[in-house]
Amino acid sequence: MPELLIELFSEEIPARMQQQAGETLLRLLADALAPLNPTDARSYTGPRRIAASLSLDAMVPGRTISERGPREGAPDKALEGFTRKHGVSKDALSMQNGFWVLEREEAPIGAAAHIAAIMPDLLRRFPWPKSMRWGAGSTMTWVRPLRRIVCLLDGQIVPFSMATADDNGHGLSASNRTEGHRFLNPGVMDVTSAAQWQQGLHERHVMVHAAERREAITTGLNALAQAEGLSIAPDAGLVDEVAGLVEWPVPFLGRIDPIFMDLPPEVMQVSMRVNQRYFALRNSDGSAAPRFAFVANIIPTDDGSLVVSGNERVLRARFADARHFWNLDRKQSLASRVAGLDTITFHARLGSQGARTRRLVRLAGILADMVGAPKDLCERAAELSKTDLTTGMVGEFPELQGVMGGYYARHDGEHADVAQAISEHYTPRGPGDEVPVAPVSVVVGLADRFDMLTAFFAAGEKPSGSGDPFGLRRAALGIIRLIRENGLRLDLVQLFVLAAQFLPDSLRNAPDLALLPQFIAERLRVQVRAEGARHDCLAAISAGNEDTDIVRLLARAQALQTMLETEDGTNLLAATRRAANILRIEDKKDGPHEGTPDPALFTQEEERALHATLQTVEPAVEQAFAAEHFADAMRAAASLRQPLDRFFEDVTVNAPEAALRQNRLKLLSRLVRMMRMIADFSQIEG
Repeated sequence: MPELLIELFSEEIPARMQQQAGETLLRLLADALAPLNPTDARSYTGPRRIAASLSLDAMVPGRTISERGPREGAPDKALEGFTRKHGVSKDALSMQNGFWVLEREEAPIGAAAHIAAIMPDLLRRFPWPKSMRWGAGSTMTWVRPLRRIVCLLDGQIVPFSMATADDNGHGLSASNRTEGHRFLNPGVMDVTSAAQWQQGLHERHVMVHAAERREAITTGLNALAQAEGLSIAPDAGLVDEVAGLVEWPVPFLGRIDPIFMDLPPEVMQVSMRVNQRYFALRNSDGSAAPRFAFVANIIPTDDGSLVVSGNERVLRARFADARHFWNLDRKQSLASRVAGLDTITFHARLGSQGARTRRLVRLAGILADMVGAPKDLCERAAELSKTDLTTGMVGEFPELQGVMGGYYARHDGEHADVAQAISEHYTPRGPGDEVPVAPVSVVVGLADRFDMLTAFFAAGEKPSGSGDPFGLRRAALGIIRLIRENGLRLDLVQLFVLAAQFLPDSLRNAPDLALLPQFIAERLRVQVRAEGARHDCLAAISAGNEDTDIVRLLARAQALQTMLETEDGTNLLAATRRAANILRIEDKKDGPHEGTPDPALFTQEEERALHATLQTVEPAVEQAFAAEHFADAMRAAASLRQPLDRFFEDVTVNAPEAALRQNRLKLLSRLVRMMRMIADFSQIEG
C-alpha cells in the first residue's frame, strides 16, 4: 500500500498543545481519507512540527451516487433548480418511489489527486486552541507561523497550494523539504519516505517522537542524579512539558547556593518548576538536595560549564525573590490576616473569602461533632485555612496554597493539628494524592468541599458538559475519598442542607441545590468504574434509595456483587427478572397485582415452597439490613434460588382459573417487592 507522509513545520508550538494537535491531525486525515482506507496511522509531535504517516489504497474506487430531488408533482421551478444545480437536464432524472432522482457515476480517483483535493481545506480549518495571523495577503491562521508543508505519497510530492484566488496562503505549497535542529543542524533536508525523514532528522539532532524525548530526558536525568547518590523528585508533568520544548534533550546538573537551603522544599521545587522548568533533586532520606537538574536544547562546545553557571545564576535570582516573600510573610501572623479576607472576592454572588471563611468555621464545628474531632481546633484551622491567600508567596505561586499556610501557622505557634490541617485541607487534589487521615485535616477538607459545592450550585455554576471551571467534580471526588478512606458515616443530604443554611439569604433555596446528592452519586459511580468494580451494582442498590451514607452504600453494592458472582446469585437474578417481566405484562392487562397471596389457593407444592421461603427470607433480609449485615442479607436472598427455579419449571402462572392466576401473580409481586428492597435488578448489566 502507498505510504503518505505529512509534516507541518512551523515556529515553536506551545508544549501543552502538541499531543492534542497530533491526535487531531490523525483524526482529520482518517476522516478525509476514508475512501482510501487508511491504516497503520502514526503521529509525530515536537516543538516545531506535527506530522503523520499512513498507509493508503492507491485509488478511490468509482461509485454510483444517487441524489434525491423534488417530489413528483412539485412545482416546475423546484425541478428546474435541482437540474440547474447539477448541470443536467430533466432527461437525466428518473422517478423512484415518488421522487425525481439523479444517478451519476463517479470515476475512480488516484490517491494523489484525492489527497491534493482535501489537504488545503483540512489545513485551513485545523482547530488549534489559539491561533495567530502573520504576514500580509492571507487570512490563514496557525498556532505559530507555518513555514513548510511536506506531503509525499510513496516518495513523490503531492502537489497542492494553500493559495486561493484572493489569498496568497502565505506562499505555502507542498514540497519534500524540511529542516533540522534550529541551532545544531540548521538548513534544509530533502525527504523521500517516512523512515528516511525520521532517520534524517535524527542525524540532524531532532527526535520526532515525543516518547523518545521523554525517555531521553528521564534516563539522562536519572543517570546524572544516581551518579551523585541523589534522585529526581517525581514530576511526570514537567517531563512532558520539557519534552515539548526541546528537539534534542541534553541533561545537566547544577548547584544550589547553600544560603537558600533553609527555604521550604515546596517553595524551591515550585519556583524551579514554574519559572525555569528545572527539576528538584532529593537526598536518600527524601530531603531536598542542594542540586537541580535541567534540560538544554543544545550540545555545548565546552563541557557545559558555561550553560550550567548561567542557569545557576538565574536560579539564584529566583530564590532571592522567594526568600524575600518568605521573610516578609512571616512578619505578619495568619491570625492578623483574617480581616484581610473580606477584601478578596470569592464569587460575585457569594461574597468575599472572609464570608466564605465564616461559613467554613460553622461547617467545621458541625462536622467535628460528627467525625469525633476536637471542635475548637477544627474551627481554628477553618478560620485560618484561607489566610495564606493574602501572602506574597502564594500571590507569586498559587500552587502553594495551603502548603504555605501550614508553614506560617507553625511559625506563629499554632497547634500542630491546626497547622497540619491548613496544609492538608486541599488534598487530595488528584487521583494520585494521598488522603488526609488526621481528624482535624479531614474535617476542614470536608467543610471546604461541602461549602464549595453548595455555594456554586446555589449560584447557578454547576458543571455542564465537559466544562467545570470551578473544579466541582474534583471537589465531589475529594469528598468521596475523604469519606471512604476514613470510614466516615455521614448523611450527605443533611450536610448539604446545613451548608445551604449558611449561604446568603437569596441563595438558600436555590433550585439547583436539589441536584447535589445525584451529583455526588454520579461521581461515586465514576470512581467505582475507574477502580474496575461493578458500577451497575452500585446503581442497582442506589435506585429509589434515598440513603446517602457512602460507606453503607458501597458495602451493600459489594455484597450484591459478591452474591451475583455465585451460581445461585446468577440464577436468582435471571428468575427475578423473569418474574418482573411477567408482572409488567400482566399488570398492563388487569393489574396491579398487589396484596397478600392466599395460601389456601395454592394447588401445587412449588407454590407453597416459594411462599414458605419468602415468609422466612423477607424478615431475615430486613433484620440483616437493619444491622448492616449485608452479606447475610444476600445469603438469605440467595436461598430463594431453588424454590423459585422449581416454581417456574412446574407452575403455570397464567392459569385458566382467574382466582388461581391472580393469586400466583400476587405471589410473584411479593417476591419482586422483596427483591427491590435489596436492589433494582433491572440496573444490573448482562
